Amino acid sequence: MTDSLTQRDLIIVIDDDVDIARFVEVNLTLEGYDVVLAHDGEAALAIIEERSPALAIVDWMMPKLDGLELTRRLRANSLTTSMPIILLTARGQTAEKVMGLTAGADDYLVKPFDTLELVARVRTTLRRNQEYREVSPLTGLPGNHRILREVSERIRAGADYAVCHIDIDRFKSVNDAYGFARGDEFITALAHAMHRAVVHVGLPPAFLGHIGGDDIIVVCHPDQVRPLTEKAVIDFEAAADTLYDPIDSQRGYIELVKRGGEVQQANLVTLSIGVVLSINGRFTDPRDAVSIASDMKTVAKKHHGSYVALDRRGAA
Repeated sequence: MTDSLTQRDLIIVIDDDVDIARFVEVNLTLEGYDVVLAHDGEAALAIIEERSPALAIVDWMMPKLDGLELTRRLRANSLTTSMPIILLTARGQTAEKVMGLTAGADDYLVKPFDTLELVARVRTTLRRNQEYREVSPLTGLPGNHRILREVSERIRAGADYAVCHIDIDRFKSVNDAYGFARGDEFITALAHAMHRAVVHVGLPPAFLGHIGGDDIIVVCHPDQVRPLTEKAVIDFEAAADTLYDPIDSQRGYIELVKRGGEVQQANLVTLSIGVVLSINGRFTDPRDAVSIASDMKTVAKKHHGSYVALDRRGAA
């Protein structure tokens, strides 16, 4: 899989030293990035406003507006407050580095630097920013990009693994009956149940991610699937029972009043879990594994109660 973080991200390089700016531009262009140059802070602000780059590489010492003050201004602007910034400096002392980081820089490069360090810091800063933006504010779990990278790493390592797609059945009925705030409590309960299940199965460490809504992904060793899913179902259903209104929990269903006054009953929530196994390098593209796990989740939804649907192709 091509790493989308290194493909055609726009990076602005801000340095009054034309030779250094050109050196950075050439090397980042060779790595597949789009690069735009600015030679002072004021010009950089205009370009950033117009083109919204993915990352800024900012020299500390510049005329008109130095890199430290430029970094502060970018952090103070709501449109650029989350844009990652790498500060270039000839000041290698700890105190100067702390000043730069305190001003809002995400990382720094001490001159002179080589191409390998430049590229590594750019890649790491972009990846970290991407993952930060994808982390769910509700569950604190990483999102789609990190999920695909986790599966990619297992593919590259030649490891056997399983992808589990977990979804709450009849989640819409909870939102319809109680509102979105209560629905969020059910999602949080699922995330907590999955975390306890991951801890329960121990080593090798399983990975936990949040696609969005009430959909959770686990990447684990195939032998961990059964104990992990069993633990998750037990813990989630116990937690869900405490989130219903007492009358609904006691009678075992929710009453929903539809338009026209019609009353419908919705069973209490359960879990549908789709699982795909990758044994002996079955997949070369992580998206295929995640897609089949999602397909198996759809199969699981056809069954009553919490259910695990396992795709065993390639498991022999």
